[in-house]
Amino acid sequence: MVSRTSLLRGGAIACLAAGALVLAQGLWIPVKADIAQLLLAQAWTRAIDGESAPTPWPWADTWPVARLSVPQLGEHAIVLAEAGGEALAFGPSLLNASAAPGENGVSVIAAHRDTHFAFLQHVEAGQTIVVERPDGPPALYRVTGSEIVEADRSGIQVEGGPPRLALVTCWPFGSITPGPLRYVVWAEAVDINTI
Repeated sequence: MVSRTSLLRGGAIACLAAGALVLAQGLWIPVKADIAQLLLAQAWTRAIDGESAPTPWPWADTWPVARLSVPQLGEHAIVLAEAGGEALAFGPSLLNASAAPGENGVSVIAAHRDTHFAFLQHVEAGQTIVVERPDGPPALYRVTGSEIVEADRSGIQVEGGPPRLALVTCWPFGSITPGPLRYVVWAEAVDINTI
């Protein structure tokens, strides 16, 4: 016969194990994101050296297409081609349907609010965003503002117009559940001599 103390001890151990598992899973996401950015930085260097679509690891279905930075905040991240649904787990992704950074139209770059785009909540109008590409000069943008939109009615039209940038992440920041709202930071291209 099992004693009540043994059952309580077993239940407590099971609860501790379950808690440790949940904690480990929660910590794994930002750790994976940071490790991925290190491997992506190496692939980015190979892209700058002329390698076409350098994958950061052998089984990757994406590759670096740009390096985004906000100098005033000391933030930067390697931007991936939107080649597969898993790309967002490793870094910001340039949506395939959008313009290339620096080209006419809107370049849409999306990332998770709890890892690579957590800093978007601190971006302010007037700040500079730099988007480097391996095949040309950096594209410079000045932040014009931000807005909260519904995901299925964002109002982002990628075709036509001057070069613009939309950085998109889920809203609200700090939430642990998915929702229908997106936070969009808008920026317009500026000439390097005006900064």
